Amino acid sequence: MKETTLFEQPRYQTAVSHFHSLYGPGDIAVFRAPGRVNLIGEHTDYNHGYVMPVAIDRDVVILARSRADGVVRLANVEPDFAPFSFTLSRDIPSAPPGDWSNYVRGAAQMVARQVEQRPLIGFDGLVVAAPPYGVPRGAGLSSSSALTVAAAVTLAHLNEWQPPLDQFAARCSRAEWYVGTRGGVMDHFASLLGRPGQALFLDCRPGENGRYATQYATLPSGYQLLIANSGVKHRNVGGGYNYRVAACRAGVALLRRQFAGVTHLRDVENVDWMELEPLLPEETAVSNLIQQGIDLGDIPNLPTDARLRVRANCRHVWSENWRVRQAVDALNGGDIARLGQLLHAAHASARDDYDISCPEIETLVGILNSQPGVLGARLTGAGWGGCVVALVEAGEITAVVHHAQTAYHAATGIDPDVFVCTPSGGAGFVAALER
Repeated sequence: MKETTLFEQPRYQTAVSHFHSLYGPGDIAVFRAPGRVNLIGEHTDYNHGYVMPVAIDRDVVILARSRADGVVRLANVEPDFAPFSFTLSRDIPSAPPGDWSNYVRGAAQMVARQVEQRPLIGFDGLVVAAPPYGVPRGAGLSSSSALTVAAAVTLAHLNEWQPPLDQFAARCSRAEWYVGTRGGVMDHFASLLGRPGQALFLDCRPGENGRYATQYATLPSGYQLLIANSGVKHRNVGGGYNYRVAACRAGVALLRRQFAGVTHLRDVENVDWMELEPLLPEETAVSNLIQQGIDLGDIPNLPTDARLRVRANCRHVWSENWRVRQAVDALNGGDIARLGQLLHAAHASARDDYDISCPEIETLVGILNSQPGVLGARLTGAGWGGCVVALVEAGEITAVVHHAQTAYHAATGIDPDVFVCTPSGGAGFVAALER
């Protein structure tokens, strides 16, 4: 995008004025990282499975001006987010749990451990992620990962560190563990490797060289992706998310007693489920698993009296991996009806086996699936709220958006944010404003 076009946009005009009011006149560099919507493949990434995300045209932008003393000062155009500062180092102290600065601190610590030059270059910065252009928060569209990636991209650029994108994405994923979740690599790969008009098929198991296999699938012409935000914000730190991480790891440990060499559920993808099911308990307590010698100690926010639905959670991951591979074949073969069927099945599995839906999401999915031109709809993201993604015939999109807005409001009293998703390019440097 040409600089004159970019900085003439109201979003950037307002942001530049805000930046100058904080830090004074001078040069500004602009960086962005898009959110993502996962077309199919939910909660498979941290199980070394398969996913198919799309980078979206809503993003997190950072305006930055370098500083040579290694200090990072960051403010936000949204007043809910308090400004903060820290000094770059290999071990950056964290803020209290839940503080937004921890995503930036984690990214900064990762970059500081990779960049050999000293002193490190910090920056004065401003985060711009407010509606309608920013990634909605708590909606399952990876606003937190987009912030992590945006901060990492900014610091990598300023410190002249240019790793291969797939390695950079993997490091950004591990950097986000700083905040207390043990997520996978999908969000960061989608944000960094996104391409316009395409979905990313990602194998979340690294090869022997530590690299990840990726390929792209072109989204079908004549159809559009619709995102509908339920207005119910999920909490992605600890709690239910980590329970499912623990259930899957416990399942792996139990399966390994019968299948030598199993390290992830991915390793039994070619074994019939009916052979696996009797080996997994329907439900068990963390304390019982620990007594059996299953190590779950590194998973945060996991009380010993928590009860895990091991069998159902593992069944979701096992079957979802199969659905993702089928979805790739459907896209490559132009079988859009089949893709819609897979979206339906993926939602049912996320709802029933992984138990990550909620009443509002079910209402929204039902409304969308009732409309002509909707081939399939399902929850997307971590769950417990957030967004629904739907594949819709382009000619029906206006009617579907209107019906979803009115019917969902009538049913819940919530005004949903319903919008067409345009697949976006990946994160990086956008432009410089010299003054």
